[in-house]
Amino acid sequence: MASQREIRRRIGAVRNIKQITRAMQFVAASKLKRAQDATLASRPYSDKIDEVLADLAAVLGGDEHPLLARREGGKRMVVLITTDRGLAGPLNTNTIRFAAKEITESSGDLAVVTIGRKGRDAMRRARVPLEAHFAGFGDRPSFADVIPLARLVTDAYLGGTFTQVDIIYSHFVSTLTQRPSRVSLLPVQPADDTAAGIPGNQFIFEPNPAAVLEQLLPRYVATRLFQAVLESRASEESSRMVAMKNATENAGDLIDDLTLSYNKVRQSNITREMIEIASGAQAR
Repeated sequence: MASQREIRRRIGAVRNIKQITRAMQFVAASKLKRAQDATLASRPYSDKIDEVLADLAAVLGGDEHPLLARREGGKRMVVLITTDRGLAGPLNTNTIRFAAKEITESSGDLAVVTIGRKGRDAMRRARVPLEAHFAGFGDRPSFADVIPLARLVTDAYLGGTFTQVDIIYSHFVSTLTQRPSRVSLLPVQPADDTAAGIPGNQFIFEPNPAAVLEQLLPRYVATRLFQAVLESRASEESSRMVAMKNATENAGDLIDDLTLSYNKVRQSNITREMIEIASGAQAR
């Protein structure tokens, strides 16, 4: 059995860890509010672009812009969004496992563009070809941050290097739920009018639908990427907050168990000393 000094040392170490995890929980909670607000605020904008694209698709055909053109075969690009830092619970593990399944089941050649160090390291360990890597966009990602990524993806698709581009990220559902998701980015697939509840032919395009489409599609690609980054950011902070909360509670339980063990050892030592004193007195 461990000595009293050793148990006291362990209690002190666990108490220090508890203070750290509690502080990290509060920091994640404060960041979560900002990330959640940004994610929810951007969703209507992303949905409205879908409405406009659906209306354009009712007017124009798939051959009006190369980003709408569908190609058979070819190489596939996967944009994988993870975090730069750990201590976020099962978030990165679930996202990477989901991506690994998609990659394994994919037929044909593919390459991965990673956002976040965790995804990059996992793809390197799995020897998956990396097309490019982008560091995380910080606590407050902006639309300008994703412009280089959107340009890279668009140019690679227009140049014929890739015929399909997908995004894999963690979709923010609630504070307790983050779901790994895959969305098709290119070729652009306008939302179905009936399924999305979009009336159709509700917009008047000036100077003409083709000119609007020319300006809208690059913006659509960047918006979709930005929305995925925001979703992943909110998922990261919510998962980290829950993980640190659980770690704090577990540390408290461990302190209670160690305190109980300490009291048992202390009581055992006191009893042993009393027996030794009594035995010595009787021997005299």
